Amino acid sequence: MLISLSSSPSPSSSLPRFSNWKSPLLESSSLKPKTTHFLKPLPSSLCYSSNLNFQSKTPLFTRCPLRKRLDFRSWAVSGFDLGNFESVLEAVGVLTTIVVVHEGGHFLAAYLQGIHVSKFAVGFGPILAKFNAMNVEYSIRAFPLGGFVGFPDNDPESDIPVDDENLLKNRPILDRTIVISAGVIANIIFAYVIIFAQVLSVGLPVQEAFPGVLIPEVRAFSAASRDGLLPGDVILAVNGMKLPKTGPNAVSEVVDVIKSSPNKNVLFKVERGEQNFEIGVIPDESFDGAGKIGVQLAINVKITRVIAKNIFEAFNFAGEEFWGLSSKVVDSLKQTFSNFSQSASKVSGPVAIIAVGAEVARSNIDGLYQFAAVLNINLAVINLLPLPALDGGSLALILIEAARGGRKLPLEIEQRIMSSGNHAC
Repeated sequence: MLISLSSSPSPSSSLPRFSNWKSPLLESSSLKPKTTHFLKPLPSSLCYSSNLNFQSKTPLFTRCPLRKRLDFRSWAVSGFDLGNFESVLEAVGVLTTIVVVHEGGHFLAAYLQGIHVSKFAVGFGPILAKFNAMNVEYSIRAFPLGGFVGFPDNDPESDIPVDDENLLKNRPILDRTIVISAGVIANIIFAYVIIFAQVLSVGLPVQEAFPGVLIPEVRAFSAASRDGLLPGDVILAVNGMKLPKTGPNAVSEVVDVIKSSPNKNVLFKVERGEQNFEIGVIPDESFDGAGKIGVQLAINVKITRVIAKNIFEAFNFAGEEFWGLSSKVVDSLKQTFSNFSQSASKVSGPVAIIAVGAEVARSNIDGLYQFAAVLNINLAVINLLPLPALDGGSLALILIEAARGGRKLPLEIEQRIMSSGNHAC
């Protein structure tokens, strides 16, 4: 399945979102948004699997040195660190839970309708532990980033007659549609529940903009350190030019002046605490001839959290955030498929997914909530695509059957269509 993390704020939310745009110590100032995608081969109509792979177009997520507040949709870094074992376990737990919810939706929909189910597995690979209950084998497997629900329809070892009315393939169109779509429905509900819990517990992050550009970090022995700039200073004006209230344009203006002024005095109007004063800094000349002073710059915003005051406000906030995230997921996936030839060539394994989740978990709980919500929404959206080995592919075959007046396609044709997609059962 393809999972896409949007780097843009939610457009439908009435709550202001924040972007934590920063310059990397004035060595570069790219303003391009970052997106990341996950790829998962999904199941045939008789075996719903959830094996997650990771497709990264650009790096994702970085820590924010300012107030340690993050909007994971707008963060980017150059690498992943698996050093924090607790964060890795949290990321694995989030991904495994999402997969279990998806497969649990298929399982529950079948079980409640009396449809035969033979297996429910958490993970993939070798079996670590298993037990049998009510003719279903439940198992935990070696690699947690996956899972599947097995049906005995075409199992040669099953003693269930092939014409049994409670085999999935023998049930009416509506019953099969419910089973196949239940995984998507489960992920959508779970995404909303996650956002709802965030609204009631830690709250949604919001930003208040202030004038100037913040200096979160000053490199030791740099021009800025030598001439008196300190971490926490706010640049209000450069060479008499007042900066915009906030946003990446303000950061870019400061960067441009510094780069164009090697070995020339640059006059900064600085706010430090309650005092405003001017500091002259002479940028050093870098190897390419551009000026540099050795600071990190960030938009000057204060990040706070909004927690719902009552249940009605919680439903309102959660609904707006859910639809905002959903719209960004759909937009991001549209961009991915419009340039799929390049996107498909950048596929890596489950370790990268864990690394992303671990980085988010280390940053703070806000990002982990929305990381989990976006993964659920992606899982749901992608599964609806009418492609082989996806839930949507199985639903498309059922729609064809319905259009043919209840007559199924020949079994060989169905198997050929579904096997054209990569999946693991």
